Amino acid sequence: MRILAMGDVVGQAGCEFVRDRLPAFRKKENIQMVVANGENSAEGNGILPSSAKHLFDSGVDVITTGNHVYKRREIYETLEREDGVIRPANYHPSAPGKGMYIFDGLRFKLCVINLQGTVYMESYESPFDCVDRLLEQVDTPNILVDFHAEATAEKLCMAYYLDGRVSAVVGTHTHVPTADEQILPGGTGYISDLGMCGGRYSVLGVKASCAMEKMRTRLPVKFENEKENIELCGVLLDIDEATGKTKTIRRIKLQ
Repeated sequence: MRILAMGDVVGQAGCEFVRDRLPAFRKKENIQMVVANGENSAEGNGILPSSAKHLFDSGVDVITTGNHVYKRREIYETLEREDGVIRPANYHPSAPGKGMYIFDGLRFKLCVINLQGTVYMESYESPFDCVDRLLEQVDTPNILVDFHAEATAEKLCMAYYLDGRVSAVVGTHTHVPTADEQILPGGTGYISDLGMCGGRYSVLGVKASCAMEKMRTRLPVKFENEKENIELCGVLLDIDEATGKTKTIRRIKLQ
């Protein structure tokens, strides 16, 4: 089974780039399933029903999110109704939506779990305790975890904690692709951050001029997403359907 895991899709330009490039790439690489983080897919931050639909129509099968998931109230109903859009599972039980989805690809099943880190981020339930509880409910060895976290150390700890119990742990949130893709001793594929689908010459998808002004002055600045020179970053995972172990992991970057 070949899975494409994509980093945070940023704004309208990111969504349009996915629409333009993903279908042909999916066919060329014989990809059976696509997971993308969509928490920044709405222009100006967050996710909207329209941006979620755009990603689904472009070939994405499951949309994960993170700390910006509730920025736009319009998405609340979609989170409750649409199984393929999930939010971090370790949020309070009253939060709209759910944190896990089992995708049925007919020939295979893949469980996608979304978690959020707690280091340098808001304090939620321990993602370690949360994932233990969720794994008791899963009936397939094929499991991918999107760990939306700030600290690399926390991401690595989660990867080793789950090594041999899930197929892959992929990091999101920092929008910068890391060069540490690997298969851990227990057969779990790992990368600290998938990167993003956003402007190559930007600061995490935001126009560099806006980000620099904010950093330099510490005054309120209206952020604008970079709309030119978009690139799509992520990893291709080949997973043994019988064992759930990752056989290969490869970074990709489409420009």
